[in-house]
Amino acid sequence: MKTSCSALSKLDRKIVEKNRRTHMKGLCFKLTSLIPPTHHFNSSKDIISQQDQLDCAAIYIKQLQNRIEELKRRKELAMSVKGISKNIRDSMTMGLRLPVIELRDLGTTLEVILISGLNKNFMFYEVISVLEEEGAEVMNASFSVVGDKVFHTIHSQVTSSRVGIETSRVCERLKELVH
Repeated sequence: MKTSCSALSKLDRKIVEKNRRTHMKGLCFKLTSLIPPTHHFNSSKDIISQQDQLDCAAIYIKQLQNRIEELKRRKELAMSVKGISKNIRDSMTMGLRLPVIELRDLGTTLEVILISGLNKNFMFYEVISVLEEEGAEVMNASFSVVGDKVFHTIHSQVTSSRVGIETSRVCERLKELVH
């Protein structure tokens, strides 16, 4: 009885091992089939070993990871479009409360970024008037529409460099105007 039990046990282990190898072979085939033919080691129709197939898959996965990192870096670079600060980008992704005003005092120049919704009506000339009343001459003004948001960018220069411009006062006046 003991010999028949051990023979049965050996047979069960052989079957389990054979099933495991068959399963692993199927998984390796599935992995290899996911790799584009341009990324295989040799482009000829020669049969490559399973180890070479796994090495090829590992290299391809590393290339994909590097590509993802590069695309993330490029996305971050694209999101840091001149004139849009990290605070505005963060609020855009978390549900922006419109309108948003950001002022950048760059010494003798002042940059105003105003983000509003398509349905928010304010007179753009009023924003320019506030800047001029506060001692800035508008050099350039532009806008762009992205989705349901309108991005206004105004570059102005201080008319009297001795007096300067009080950025906090300009900001308060613009907030009163657009809210």
